[in-house]
Amino acid sequence: MAAASLISSLLPSPSSPSLPKKPSLKTLIPFKSLLNKNPSFPSIPIILLHLNPNQNPKFITNNENKSNPVIPSSSFLDSLFIFCTSLALSFSLLIADVDSAAGFVVTPPRKLQSDELATVRLFQENTPSVVYITNLAVRQDAFTLDVLEVPQGSGSGFVWDKDGHIVTNYHVIRGASDLRVTLADQSTYDAKVVGFDQDKDVAVLRVDAPKDKLRPIPVGISADLLVGQKVYAIGNPFGLDHTLTTGVISGLRREISSAATGRPIQDVIQTDAAINPGNSGGPLLDSSGSLIGINTAIYSPSGASSGVGFSIPVDTVNGIVEQLVRFGKVTRPILGIKFAPDQSVEQLGVSGVLVLDAPANGPAGKAGLLPTKRDTYGRLILGDIITSVNGKKINNGSDLYRVLDQCKVGDTVTVEVLRGDHKEKIPVVLEPKPDES
Repeated sequence: MAAASLISSLLPSPSSPSLPKKPSLKTLIPFKSLLNKNPSFPSIPIILLHLNPNQNPKFITNNENKSNPVIPSSSFLDSLFIFCTSLALSFSLLIADVDSAAGFVVTPPRKLQSDELATVRLFQENTPSVVYITNLAVRQDAFTLDVLEVPQGSGSGFVWDKDGHIVTNYHVIRGASDLRVTLADQSTYDAKVVGFDQDKDVAVLRVDAPKDKLRPIPVGISADLLVGQKVYAIGNPFGLDHTLTTGVISGLRREISSAATGRPIQDVIQTDAAINPGNSGGPLLDSSGSLIGINTAIYSPSGASSGVGFSIPVDTVNGIVEQLVRFGKVTRPILGIKFAPDQSVEQLGVSGVLVLDAPANGPAGKAGLLPTKRDTYGRLILGDIITSVNGKKINNGSDLYRVLDQCKVGDTVTVEVLRGDHKEKIPVVLEPKPDES
């Protein structure tokens, strides 16, 4: 009855001017369609209005006696019926339970801060450059003797150029019989090894993928990095697809040992961005989205991220990748010796590198360095102990490698050795490794 009272207040009284003959239906038709097509709306009484020029307006509801209903026949009354129904429906929606109109509530869009937007944009723009690498090994079934390829490891990598070159860590592909690279669109391709550098833990692969699917990562520089600046690591830890971790540079010019050869890697970037198994080979980016390093190792007794991760600086990687792509190898100079562990030399009470072996066809053997040997009675005769190279003091094997990394193949270096109870200076011409010549 409240709806009827509202409608009667909107209708003209008998003494007011007559109603217009043909009201507009533009705003009435949608409500009629809504009523016919949506039976879930709250139940309301249907109100009929009968107008007679000689009588007052009369309301007949669906709750009254319908034995002799008054059915108007003119189009005007049909239009007015729609109008009244629409008003009643609108009124019922106002007083209905809130749950009935819950479907009309629109959640406002989430608002992100400027730094969040920058991080989201960096992830979206660089994810297409990051790939997932699966290391497959050949195994023979113990019962059927069938030869199978089984995954023995996985890691991350990134697209270097449009020619399909993929850069990753050497320890990610070590011991693989086959390699597969999965791009960001989940397409998988067989990969071939172009070359690798065990000493610096860098490897380059190549896939025959369409150029439109390859998104090379932007390469930055690592010489001007500062402790405290933000960094971002993208990879596939534990086989999870494209994970982003953030942090800061927590240290610079660190030194770690290569997992393959034990040779030291200098100027390594230390970061607290979480690096877990599977992140190896993935890119470390600065806030502009440029590559500044390759995530390669973590310091953790448990094998999970403990907040200390290490990345090979991009300035080191750049020169290695260029040589691997161009020549398939890295021509790093060597002295051509085998030296004793540092602990053995310390027990002798001297500092330096003790030469255990110096093959005659190697650089040191040609220059006349003496190896350690035994005499006819089985007594040990110590070889030369290298104490400096080009005037730089050598205390252990890491110092020797550090000096050699600053030299090139063909350079002549002055090696100072302790031979017996006196020192000698011997010039040595550096050569590449025998398998790299």
